[in-house]
Amino acid sequence: MDLEPTEIKAIITRMKRANGHLASVIRMMEEGSDCESVLTQLAAVNKALSRAGYAIVATGLQQCLAETDDGLADADVKKMEKLFLALA
Repeated sequence: MDLEPTEIKAIITRMKRANGHLASVIRMMEEGSDCESVLTQLAAVNKALSRAGYAIVATGLQQCLAETDDGLADADVKKMEKLFLALA
């Protein structure tokens, strides 16, 4: 399953935003911000990356379904399940 950049543009944008947010968290740590603020922001970055990962899996499932007349083959289901569980 190859990801088409045009189909995942929103996911790429989300990940770029998370990348910027992570840079801010690192800067907070370097400046000695309080633990609660750092962890709150780090949790937000983590959630954004997790959602991006789930969106990629969902896109992959849609592509697999669109590519075959019979839906997903058993091997494809297992592959997508493994990818999904890797995010957990």
